[in-house]
This record gives sequence, C-alpha cells and structure tokens, in this order.
Amino acid sequence: MTTARPALDPELRELLADMPLMSQLSPEVLAQLRRLPSTPIESLLVHRHADRREVTVPAKDGVPIPLSVFSPANSERTAAAPCVYWMHGGGMVMGDRFSQIDIPLEWLDEFGAVVVSVDYRLAPEATGTALVDDCYQGLLWVADHAAELGIDPARIVVAGASAGGGLAAGVTLLARDLGTPAIAAQMLICPMLDHRNTSTSSRQYTGVPGVWTGEMNEFGWRSVLGELAEDEVSAYISPALADDLSGLPTTYVDTGSAEVFRDEDADYATRIWAAGGQAELHIWAGGFHGFDALYPQAPISVTARRTRTDWLARVLPPASAT
Repeated sequence: MTTARPALDPELRELLADMPLMSQLSPEVLAQLRRLPSTPIESLLVHRHADRREVTVPAKDGVPIPLSVFSPANSERTAAAPCVYWMHGGGMVMGDRFSQIDIPLEWLDEFGAVVVSVDYRLAPEATGTALVDDCYQGLLWVADHAAELGIDPARIVVAGASAGGGLAAGVTLLARDLGTPAIAAQMLICPMLDHRNTSTSSRQYTGVPGVWTGEMNEFGWRSVLGELAEDEVSAYISPALADDLSGLPTTYVDTGSAEVFRDEDADYATRIWAAGGQAELHIWAGGFHGFDALYPQAPISVTARRTRTDWLARVLPPASAT
C-alpha cells in the first residue's frame, strides 16, 4: 500500500530532480561515500575575515579529538564574543567537522561569533556514548579556554544539523545533568533524536528513495548502538528517550514537513514546552531532510537560514562594551 506523503516545495522538487537518490545504506555504500571529497573549507574562508586554529582535545579514553576554531580576524572587540559549538551531520556514520560548516560561519559573519566545530568519532567504529562523549569533552575544553578564545562563557550556543543536532541535544542533556558547562541556547537543525524510528514520518519516508530515508536511519542507529540492548540505550545517545526535558536552555528546532525526522523533532519541542521550557519550532512546508544545506539559495532555504539567525539575534543580543 502506498503511503501518502506531503508534497515537496516546488522549487526544491525541481532541484532535487538532478540529484541521484537511494533508499538504503550498506557498509559498502558507506565506504564509497566516505571516500568522497570533504567540504573545501578554504573556499568558505577565502572571502571571510576569519582566523582558523586547529587543536586536539583528549576524549575520555585518551583518543585525540580534533577541533577547528574559527574566529573573526583582526578583531578589536572590546567585549567577549558569543560562541557557536558545532556538531556536523552525516547520520552518525559519515561527515567531518567541516560538513555544513557554512551554516555556523554565517553567524561568525553576523555576530562576530567564534565557531568551534568538533570532529567526533563515527559509528560503527565508535559506538554507544562515545560520539556524544567526544562532543561533550570538546565543549568542556571550549568553556575552560573561554578567555583564551575571546569567548563569553555565558553566551555559548550548542548547535548541530541532523546527526549533529541529535548530538547537540545529547550534549545539552549531559551538561544539564552534570552541572557544567553553562549553555545559553541549543539550536537543533533537523535533529536525529530517536533510535526507535517508529513515527508516522519515519514510515512515510521508508520504501522510497530520498536524501535520508527510514532505512538509512535504521542503518545509522544500528551502527551507533552496536550490541546495546534496548534497555541499555541512553537518552544521551537517543535524546527522545529522556524522561525529563526540564531545565534545558532556550531551544530552536526546525525540520521539513517532507522528512523522516519531522515528528520526533516536533515531539521534542512539544515536550520541552510541557516541562515548562522555552522552544521555538519551525516545520518548513515541503522541506526534505537537509534541504537548506544542500540548496542554500532556494527561497525556502534562504528563509529558513535567516529565521535561525534572527532567533539567535534575539537570544544572544550583542554584548555591551567593557
């Protein structure tokens, strides 16, 4: 039986027609995807007044985790800058710290923010809480080195897209439960939040080719969870499992109406409200998974990206001079 699905935005549909789509991921296909060239970071920096610094921080097991730090160049700031701590997408199984980095670099341009992107280890080579722990250790380093980085520790935003959005949610839960570091806001862009893959939107986008399908989602989660039994899956890995969403920083969630994560993302925002928290939720009509990262110039993408920036401007007003 054919499952009815929301229609794609007409301009996105036309753009997507030229993109080869698939419905399944396998170890062989993943190996091929990982061999594709990574994001050319130099091309994103060539016209920006930004400095780049590469550092490594130790993971909990001592493995070095790379971080890229992008700061406004030749800055004569008289106040500490906001920081965007970025986690990339890729279904937990691919991508690197430069994936989708154009998104937070817009906030370096707009707000003079320092952008720090973490190269967490990927599944299936890393499993369980290793990925979220890597991200959390990087965040701790950022907070501990705030003065050195020119960052206001009270203005740290945790952000990510897709798998990175799920990791951002997990890191924020960890920081809340461990009491450190302070997070001013979390931005969850089409986040991957629920390993159960049982929502209506998950079913709608299973059995059909796409940018990210229900089958791909199952592959990604199987890769992360490894040998964990269902009752061993932590809410830090799969944030939708969290019983308590109180005490979280102000939260932005967005997703498309035509994608796997639509329902779990809307539910997460709803549960934050139910716990007395503040969340802003946008579901972009006709948007497929990652539409604004793949086609940033499409009108719906321009609107989505501008809306996030406007939200950041409200929650992180410019710091006063000191």
